[in-house]
Amino acid sequence: MGEVFPRHVLCVLGSGLDLAEMERIAAGFGGFVLDREYSEAAPDPRMPKAFKAGMAAASFDEADRAAVESHDAVGYLLSAPMMRELAADTSRRLLAATAALLRSGATAVKNESSGIAHGRDRWLALAGRAADAEDERLAGALYDAWVQRPIRDGHVLYSCGMHLLGAPEVEIEVDEDQLTEDGLPRLLDHLDTLAIYLLTDPRANEIEDGAGFRLSEDAPRWSLRTGSCDRYDEDDLFFNPYGYVRLTQPG
Repeated sequence: MGEVFPRHVLCVLGSGLDLAEMERIAAGFGGFVLDREYSEAAPDPRMPKAFKAGMAAASFDEADRAAVESHDAVGYLLSAPMMRELAADTSRRLLAATAALLRSGATAVKNESSGIAHGRDRWLALAGRAADAEDERLAGALYDAWVQRPIRDGHVLYSCGMHLLGAPEVEIEVDEDQLTEDGLPRLLDHLDTLAIYLLTDPRANEIEDGAGFRLSEDAPRWSLRTGSCDRYDEDDLFFNPYGYVRLTQPG
């Protein structure tokens, strides 16, 4: 795994956004600082395209799209590089900070470390879910907030962002005929169930190649395969030092 430690880089947009005030609010949640090199009290014409690429459409409404188009300030918040055991707590605190920023004048937020963006109402709902949650409920809220999926690479669907929670990415092998309106939700159920298992069950740290995985006792058996992160370079924000766990087809 080496000495690569993931970190959050949060892109925050606003109209008339005071960058110093943004940093003050975020700092109140512990350990988050403004990247003064890239933050700027000026619009960035790349933002509409960047937010669209963040799979934001599902939770973006007209007001969210207008907020991205009309922003006149861009702030980048940084977490400290996270050791694995601190990742979930850091991610929970940053989600709370995100909600506080949106309530204090920020208008759009995207995580550059996983590429994910949500609409304002979705961010606030996720922060509310995480606020008093524990165990699987907390893991589910953080997973929904910070992990982008499904991303397709040939015959594999995969996630990006599990490194921000201290876990490997999740992947699933697919056949072309499974990528249908009816088939895709079942594939995502497997992907999401595996992710929550990795985030909550201590036995997940002992997964070996060939281990079995089922959604239920009478469901088909999938096999698990582990590997290192080879999609991204080590200096890429998307790089996952914990590798991946892949579900391979039954049989």
